[in-house]
Amino acid sequence: MSLTSQWKAGVAAAPSILVGVAAILVHATPVAAQSEQRGVVIARTYCVKCHAIDKVSPSALTIAPPFRDLQKKYPVEQLEEALAEGLVTGHPTMPEFRFDPGQVRDLIAFLKTL
Repeated sequence: MSLTSQWKAGVAAAPSILVGVAAILVHATPVAAQSEQRGVVIARTYCVKCHAIDKVSPSALTIAPPFRDLQKKYPVEQLEEALAEGLVTGHPTMPEFRFDPGQVRDLIAFLKTL
């Protein structure tokens, strides 16, 4: 194969290579970021009906503290046991939740981002 033919073959393959590299980069999210993203899903599924789960919004239920304020009261790591054993305190209308260890880890990772 001549040098020109090799160059043309390389240029022709470049788009496929770029698509492959882009796919790897998109799916190569660090483990911590994946955990935080799963934590967001948990918060949206179980908590957003009452609590603000972002950095600026008010809570839908005024007695439910925004998640961003939780770390002002205590280290969020202290929530691990309560989330795993059944969170029954908080505000008076709060339902009881029990999360598995992976969900606890993910929710705590998300809370740390706020």
